[in-house]
Amino acid sequence: FSATLLMYPVTYMSDRRRDEVDTGGKIILPPTVLDFMANQTLQYPMLFKLSNPDNNIITHCGVLEFVAEEGTVFAPTWMLEQLNVEAGSYIKVEAATLPVATFSRFQPQSTNFLDISNPKAVLENQLRKYACLTVGDVIALSYNDIIFRLKVEEARPRDAVKIIECDMEVDFSAPEGYVDPKKEQQKQELENNHNNTTTIDPIKFKPFSGKGHRLDGKESKVTPTEDSEPEDPPVGIPDYDYKIGTIEFFRTERSVPTNAKEEDTQSFPGDGRSLE
Repeated sequence: FSATLLMYPVTYMSDRRRDEVDTGGKIILPPTVLDFMANQTLQYPMLFKLSNPDNNIITHCGVLEFVAEEGTVFAPTWMLEQLNVEAGSYIKVEAATLPVATFSRFQPQSTNFLDISNPKAVLENQLRKYACLTVGDVIALSYNDIIFRLKVEEARPRDAVKIIECDMEVDFSAPEGYVDPKKEQQKQELENNHNNTTTIDPIKFKPFSGKGHRLDGKESKVTPTEDSEPEDPPVGIPDYDYKIGTIEFFRTERSVPTNAKEEDTQSFPGDGRSLE
């Protein structure tokens, strides 16, 4: 079976069950589809492949009823989003045969899914509304009047599998935007330790900072003073007083005590001698 039908969300229907159908994986087809397939070799459950001819995106689904108007198909809202189509767009509907699922992995699209006490039990109960799964689909589940979205990350033995009457192992990946509390705590501790660390200035070398000695053995009357390091000019600020052809050296200036007295010395104090 293969046909091109106009696709609408189930919310367009007046059926009171539309909200329940909107969080499932089954579509509603027109009666002519059932009449056509009745003349063929039927395989239960009936599975279909839906594809968007404009972008070649595909998904798979089961069928709930054959009560839609001729030429139309009603599907859950998430299927229209998955196929990237708007209400009233044409899609291709084909009969499909899929293998039985043995494993599937889901990624919740919100961290709110972690608030559920037993997520596997909830998932198992909600998957009863689905007939098959396709890798890449973001399906919708309803629990406590809250709609949760889960992405099908992996399926075995193929990317599209049947999940009716099967023994399937289920696993979860970390939700979208989830941060491990342990890693977050370690990161916070590292940041706190970094902020609490005090910066210690290294000991700077001061040249000629010792006490001087005279060559004649007398005590030096010049006392050492505490000299401050010359401040380096600010980096990135030009010296507007610079003169071309000159080089400036930044040195420490030492102050000489004003009370230091010069010794009275006499030049050539020895006795003179004549060469005669």
